[in-house]
Amino acid sequence: MIVKNQNLKFNNFYILVLFYLSLIIGFYFGEDLNYGATQDWWGTNYPVIRDLSFDLKNTLLNYEDYGHRHSPFYLIFLSFFRKIGFSYDLIRFFHLNISLFLVYFFYKCLILKFSNTDKKLLLILSLCIFLSPTFRSLAIWPDSRIIGLTFFVLSIYEFLKFQKKPLKKYLFKNLIYLIISSYISPNFSIFIIYFFYHYMKKTDLKILTLIMFLSIISALPAFYYLFVLEVNFLTAGTPGLYENQSIDLNFNFSNKILIISSIILFQLIPFIISRNFTYDFIKSINKNLPIIIIIFLINVIFFDYVLTFTGGGFFFQISNILFQNNIFFYFFSFLSLLLLAYFIRNNINNFLIFICLIISNVQNTIYHKYYDPLIMILFFTILNTDFNKRFFRQKYSLLYVYGFYFAFIFMRVLKNTGFVQI
Repeated sequence: MIVKNQNLKFNNFYILVLFYLSLIIGFYFGEDLNYGATQDWWGTNYPVIRDLSFDLKNTLLNYEDYGHRHSPFYLIFLSFFRKIGFSYDLIRFFHLNISLFLVYFFYKCLILKFSNTDKKLLLILSLCIFLSPTFRSLAIWPDSRIIGLTFFVLSIYEFLKFQKKPLKKYLFKNLIYLIISSYISPNFSIFIIYFFYHYMKKTDLKILTLIMFLSIISALPAFYYLFVLEVNFLTAGTPGLYENQSIDLNFNFSNKILIISSIILFQLIPFIISRNFTYDFIKSINKNLPIIIIIFLINVIFFDYVLTFTGGGFFFQISNILFQNNIFFYFFSFLSLLLLAYFIRNNINNFLIFICLIISNVQNTIYHKYYDPLIMILFFTILNTDFNKRFFRQKYSLLYVYGFYFAFIFMRVLKNTGFVQI
């Protein structure tokens, strides 16, 4: 039995090394499956890190002039390494290795959530993050989002521990990691709504008041930076209707609901492929159909997202590139709304997750990379559904996932050749 466990660990080690080497090879050849990470590094991240290492104060006060729409928090951290003499390639390599913690903490979450499942299966699932085009691109070309996601997953890990054993230390560690993730990638801050809802059910008023107080206090420096010093980087460089036009924060939620739900559908394809799911999903359609039709038609009326904004996800891009209209996109958006309705039915937990995903994007542009591999992580950690548990009992489930990601990579390669733009 001991020999069997040793062999298992030995095989897992080689699988991990193989994926890590693939990332190193990608680093060496400058891989960029997102077809934009390289440009973001040289055009925005690199200049900011360089200038922060020379003049921290003035760079922060003029941060929006760099056309950077991400928080400077993580870039300040990287600039310290430049200041002590690290080359930019060494900084990139250091960042690549830090990014591996995302895989590790996701694996830790899986072990906690699926304690009765073979750890080898959990490891293989967690390693598929190495095939995520977003993870690979943003690990090779440093970007704040992948580190923000890592701290967000760490906050989920503490939350899962709290769900099993409601100790205050898990609650406050969850809050601390969420605050750090929000400073690195502000879109994660909205998930305080989700966590607070669950803490309301398991803690007293005193603790809830303390959570609110700490959340407000921790947000004050960010508000001061954005609204008092008026360094509004959130809208810097946002694509408009035509070249060189910028659009302010966009609160057309019809755009967000249809596009983000269609991205969720795309990302969940390999996880919901099963006869059981199809049967349950079809049965649920009749119950949800009237209200979904109304919601869908209202959102179509107010939908005004166009190709010049860039992004929009797979179905939106394919619809406009191949058919020069939104019909194909609307069809899959309707299916995606039915899918969300299926997961939301009588489940406020899942409803809050989807609401947080939709309102976390306040900018005009909506990119697929914002939700890859986030959707998969949420599906296996905090989304309430029996299908994430059944997933590990299906014979070819992991093959579907790896097949999906290899196909996704292939589509990204096609994009980089100019065939599609997702």
